Amino acid sequence: MNTKSKGNIGEDIACKFLEDKNFKILDRNFYFKGGEIDIIAYKNNTLHFIEVKSGFGFEPIYNITPSKIKRIIKGAYIYMRQKGFTSSPFCIDAIIVKGESVENYSIEYFPNLTL
Repeated sequence: MNTKSKGNIGEDIACKFLEDKNFKILDRNFYFKGGEIDIIAYKNNTLHFIEVKSGFGFEPIYNITPSKIKRIIKGAYIYMRQKGFTSSPFCIDAIIVKGESVENYSIEYFPNLTL
């Protein structure tokens, strides 16, 4: 299975997790010049820009770097401007999907990441 396929599976798992927690999924794979935001969701009057990292056999949290968070923040402002959410509160979250296989995994949710 290639990296993109694993990433898509991780994002599908993350979306299901979020929906089970009463998040409304607004968008997936929002591309902008310089990056991408995996999932954009809404809950409790707050936009959540969510980075999903999945890994089977290693620790994917280490792939979320300060420069990655800065790119997500840039993308968040672009998304809010394009979609008319200019005065909405927002936060940057991460979901880590990890395990030994796609059938045997765990999820960790990290809300409101900061630099």
